[in-house]
Amino acid sequence: MPSYELDLDLPRILCLHGGGTNARIFRSQCRVLSTHLKGKFRLVFAEAPLQCHAGPDVLSVYKEWGPFKSWIPSALGCPEVDNHTAIELFREALDRAMDEDDDLGATGPWVGLLGFSQGAKMCASLLYLQQLRQIHRLKSNRRLDFRFGILLAGRAPLVALDMNLASIYSLDDMENQDKDSISMLVDPNGQLVVGSKSWLRRSNYINQSDVRLRIPTTHVHGVRDAGLPLHRKLYEECCQVESTRLMEWDGDHRVPIKTKDVTELVQHITAMALKTRVDF
Repeated sequence: MPSYELDLDLPRILCLHGGGTNARIFRSQCRVLSTHLKGKFRLVFAEAPLQCHAGPDVLSVYKEWGPFKSWIPSALGCPEVDNHTAIELFREALDRAMDEDDDLGATGPWVGLLGFSQGAKMCASLLYLQQLRQIHRLKSNRRLDFRFGILLAGRAPLVALDMNLASIYSLDDMENQDKDSISMLVDPNGQLVVGSKSWLRRSNYINQSDVRLRIPTTHVHGVRDAGLPLHRKLYEECCQVESTRLMEWDGDHRVPIKTKDVTELVQHITAMALKTRVDF
């Protein structure tokens, strides 16, 4: 679902909506951002595969816009699926959105990911999978070559999208993890894969160049968002500081729509694109 029908040769950004919404809703939520990016990027909105209940505060505005979807099994009333199925459904949903845009005649390169809430978590997780496959020289989907990510209200932990690669970073002393420490890598059903100690500075693992996400990301945090502590964990503990940008704005758990905030966000996106040599 492209955000507009022209500019078929522009670089493309794949957009992942939050849990308990859908592609149509996210397109509406991004309407101001889409307008500001017109002529620079083509936004393509993917639809999550799992039907679920509406997310928090969704019904007050989008009650008639169902069905509502989730990217992974969650507490939103999703059907139970195993890890393998959840990962396959996720990949198929992304491929479907990209194939449909190709069929519309779009030819621009896929350069970025943009996600909100659960969608931002999945964007960061997909970038991390891309990084691991590149480092370990594993065969990858030809499309898995995104240059940057825009993470709006994205929270830790990351989701393991390849259980074989996830096992590389499992710790031997998982049972000794502090109860209050947060897992930084979980499977699609939320079970612990890698504990937080593998991401902290005091860990021996931190010297490994591929422990943290280092593909460029911009993190967008509403300072009145109840989930802000987990958003900051994604920014501070899961990502390499040199590759991140942070935008804080006076808002809660939603996509910015005020001109001042959107203008600042567009500046961050443009800067990342230039740094990663995107032609637009």
